[in-house]
Amino acid sequence: MSEVQPILFVVLSGLGVLSFLSVVWQFLVACRFPLHQRNSVVGFTPGLTLLKPLRGCDAHTRACLQSWLQQVYFGPIQILFLVQDPADPVCDCVRTLLLEFPLANARLHLFQGISGANGKASQLAGAEAYIEHGLVLVSDADVRVSPDFLAQMVFPMGDCQVGLVNCFYRLANPINNAMKWEAIAINADFWSQVLQSRMLAPLDFALGAALLVRRTALDEIGGFRSLTEYLADDFQLGHRIANQGHRIEIASLVVDCFELPSGWGAVWLHQLRWNRTIRVCRPFPYAASIFANGTFWPLLASLAAGLTTSVSQTQFIQLTSVMVGFIGLRAVMARSLAQRLAAQPGRAIDSYRFILWMAPLKDLLGVLIWIAAFLGNHVVWRGIVYRVKGDGRLTPLNH
Repeated sequence: MSEVQPILFVVLSGLGVLSFLSVVWQFLVACRFPLHQRNSVVGFTPGLTLLKPLRGCDAHTRACLQSWLQQVYFGPIQILFLVQDPADPVCDCVRTLLLEFPLANARLHLFQGISGANGKASQLAGAEAYIEHGLVLVSDADVRVSPDFLAQMVFPMGDCQVGLVNCFYRLANPINNAMKWEAIAINADFWSQVLQSRMLAPLDFALGAALLVRRTALDEIGGFRSLTEYLADDFQLGHRIANQGHRIEIASLVVDCFELPSGWGAVWLHQLRWNRTIRVCRPFPYAASIFANGTFWPLLASLAAGLTTSVSQTQFIQLTSVMVGFIGLRAVMARSLAQRLAAQPGRAIDSYRFILWMAPLKDLLGVLIWIAAFLGNHVVWRGIVYRVKGDGRLTPLNH
């Protein structure tokens, strides 16, 4: 055993250093991205159609929907609010807003037929015949945007090689520790990991909070109907458009996403669904992502040093100090990235105070989620349990 322990110590120490370097790389890439910067040239204003799939109504729904009706955009806009159930309370919210904005080319579109396991993609497929313009913007129900959002999103479309534009998003209402833990994953790690991935290869996936796609590129992949059986419709959309030779760009704007108050159980299920989705869509990068955990490996390295007889007490103290320093710097960088994502022009710095210990906690719980993602193929989405097949297709089990 004494012969194995030094080897284990060296391996874990190396992984601790490599994971920290990966975090530093991720941090530097994110710092270089022109987040929140506006393009001053806004003369390019092609017509676009906004598809807004809706289900349910909460305290944030009205403000989120209203932000889309208040866009300062000089091109023609068509807005379709998509609802499956005519008894859904969101219908009354939409009708009230339509009365407040009578000049808007907007309407409530009821679509009751579900053509696939993915209800959102089915809503989009049902509205496809009513699209009037050559650019199509899809946005989740819980997304609130700035008044110049559309003007900024269409700017990259001036390049005819761009087939899809998406943007980063942040969890804007973390009201308890469970949601703050999830906010670390979204507001600090996720967007910086996307940029890190983009350095290695061009983007071949899309982020679903708000994405803008060319109608011609959408038609090339068979429209939204081709996505109705898949869990990750946004990933599939971007992946297929990239495979057709179109470029995917990331706009510099950030949108706000509002979630319902969630406890640890709900957040765990949400993160498990998200992680199993990524595992299915990008199995090898997801499997390798464990080696970029900036807390887990330094912590293991410190524990291994304490169990290795060939390491002196002085060496153990020195190594532990270095590894604890790595973990502390990882937490500081996560806090910095989260604040940068929130600091939008014209808005006060986000009132959400990221607790420094939340980032290491997120890393450690992330190891458990990473393991759980490989231990099953079931996810819970909108109260329905699905089995996810190897190609990403969904099979509802309790619907």
